[in-house]
Amino acid sequence: MAAPLPAPTRQVEPDVATSSDTPWQAIVWNDPVNLMSYVTYVLQKVFGYPEPKATALMLDVHHKGKAAVSSGDKDKVETDVAKLHAAGLWATMQRS
Repeated sequence: MAAPLPAPTRQVEPDVATSSDTPWQAIVWNDPVNLMSYVTYVLQKVFGYPEPKATALMLDVHHKGKAAVSSGDKDKVETDVAKLHAAGLWATMQRS
């Protein structure tokens, strides 16, 4: 009986979207702790969003489970996520 052939390999080109100039996003996640009004308040205070925009983002968090609330370079978004954590919100960052 012959030995199985190794699986063919292929070279994968790096994804252009992961270049160093790709912006990052701060993501707020839905949680069972914070009230919707508090999430709206935090988005207004941390980012200076007007109440309608903060409310729309909060509703995305509530209905979709998450919302991208800011974007920019890695250092800026890290700072934004730290501010959201300090306010008690669940937040992460990812490349957009």
